[in-house]
Amino acid sequence: MDEQTVGEGAYRRIRADILFGRLAPGQRLGLDAMRERYGASVSTLRELLSRLSSEALVVAEGQRGFEVAPVSAADFREVAALRLLLEEHALKESFSTGRLEWEGRVVAAHHKLAALERALLAGDAAEPAQWKRYDWEFHHALISACGSQALLQAHAAVYDRYLRYQMVAVVFRGAIAAEEHQRLLDHALARDVGAAQAVLRAHVDGCVEQVLAAGLLDPFTRAPAAESPPRRKRAG
Repeated sequence: MDEQTVGEGAYRRIRADILFGRLAPGQRLGLDAMRERYGASVSTLRELLSRLSSEALVVAEGQRGFEVAPVSAADFREVAALRLLLEEHALKESFSTGRLEWEGRVVAAHHKLAALERALLAGDAAEPAQWKRYDWEFHHALISACGSQALLQAHAAVYDRYLRYQMVAVVFRGAIAAEEHQRLLDHALARDVGAAQAVLRAHVDGCVEQVLAAGLLDPFTRAPAAESPPRRKRAG
C-alpha cells in the first residue's frame, strides 16, 4: 500500500477519533505514539495534523508539536451560531427548489433516525457513530436541494465541529430532540420554511444550553487533557 493511501486512511481515522472524542480535547498528539496507532510515517502525520489544524480540529503548538483543539463554552456557542446561519439559509433555498426526489430523501432519512431514537428512548444502547450518522443524514437531506455545493461543504465542516461537542458531552436530548426532528420533517413536507427555521433554532440552542447548564464540558476545560482521554459513558 502506497504512502498516499496510508495517509488518507490515517487522516480519516484521526479525524473520526477527534470528532467522537476518542482523542480528547487538549490531548497532546505525540508523533511516535501516533505512528504506532495509525501506521503512517512521521512526515505524513505532520502533513495530516497540519491539514486538521486548518479544519480547527488540531492546534499546532510550534516546537511543542500538536494537540487536539480544546473545547469551551464560548467556542461551542460560536460554532452553533455558525451552524444556524448556514443551515437556516440552506433550508430556505432547499425548501423552495426541492422536488419529489428531495422529499423522498428527507422522508427516508427521518425514518432511520426516528427508528434509532425510539430505540434509545426505550433504553437500548446505540453506537454514537450510528446515532450521529443518522442525525447528519437527516439534517443534510433537509438542505440537500439548496443548489450550492459550496454551501453544503461549508455546512458539513461546521456540523462536524458541532458534532464533536455533542460527542464529547455524550448528550442525547431524548423525546425533545425526537419531537423536533418530527416537526422538521412535517414543516419540510409543508414547505413552511419559517416554522422549520424556528424549530431548528430551538433544536440547536436547546442542545447548547443543556450541555452548558449540566457542566458536561467541565472535565475537558478545567485542565489540559493527558495522553489518554477521560473516561466517558456510552451514548444511549
